[in-house]
Amino acid sequence: MTHPETVLQLLAPLLAGGWALHAHRLYQRLHRGRKDPLTGLLTRDGWTRAAERVIRRHPGATVLLADLNGFKAVNDRHGHDAGDAVLAAAGERLAAWCGKNGVAGRLGGDEFVAILTDDTRLPDRMADLAETLRQPVGHHGLQLRVGASIGAARLAELDTPTLAAALKAADTAMYRVKGRTRRGRRLLAPAAAAVRRRIPQRFRLAA
Repeated sequence: MTHPETVLQLLAPLLAGGWALHAHRLYQRLHRGRKDPLTGLLTRDGWTRAAERVIRRHPGATVLLADLNGFKAVNDRHGHDAGDAVLAAAGERLAAWCGKNGVAGRLGGDEFVAILTDDTRLPDRMADLAETLRQPVGHHGLQLRVGASIGAARLAELDTPTLAAALKAADTAMYRVKGRTRRGRRLLAPAAAAVRRRIPQRFRLAA
């Protein structure tokens, strides 16, 4: 008859392996839950957690929102596969634009978000982002085009320097000119009065 301790010794590696596999699968599920499978960017929940960590280290960070103009027309005319191609390209371009000084995410639909720790030359960089996002996306012989409305808010310039307040300010800035922006026009500049004087008139400012 096998001694109980011997049985436990034999089963221990199997039990440990089972728990390790379970933990690995749990980690994968959590990781997938915070990553958007289409764009590879963080989801709303994943980005929010990351942004809160950034703010703790960089309380003067800048939050940026970008909404694609003309995206629905692409979906309606060419189908959801074409729309997915546009979203995937937008996510890749936003992530590259952020680089090491920012964290990008997808809030849902055609709305994207980013937080930047270095906003040097922010108006110029936003113009570059708008220009990048309006570049055509190749898809099965088609050249798909959308524009972008962009709004930004610096936490240091808000009465309540929180992530929620920055998102609200950036959202307000973005939508104040979204309706007046043609597809492919440049951008909505940051909602900071101090920046207004440094932005050319062709970049409509919402404050």
